[in-house]
Amino acid sequence: MEGYGERLKKLRGNKTLETVASAIGISRSALAMYETEERVPRDDIKIRLAEYFKTTVQKLFFT
Repeated sequence: MEGYGERLKKLRGNKTLETVASAIGISRSALAMYETEERVPRDDIKIRLAEYFKTTVQKLFFT
C-alpha cells in the first residue's frame, strides 16, 4: 500500500524539494522527512500541502 510519502513524491513530480518547501513555508529537510515518512507533518502543514497540490488532506494522508 502506498503511503503519504510516496504520494507526496509523485505529486511533487519534477519540482525540487526547495521549490515546494519554500512555497508552503517549511524547510527542505522537513519536506524530505515527510516524503520518507520519518516525520508526520502537523495538521496545519497537512492542509498547506493539500492546498498546494490541489487535493484534500484525506486523499493525501489517509487513503
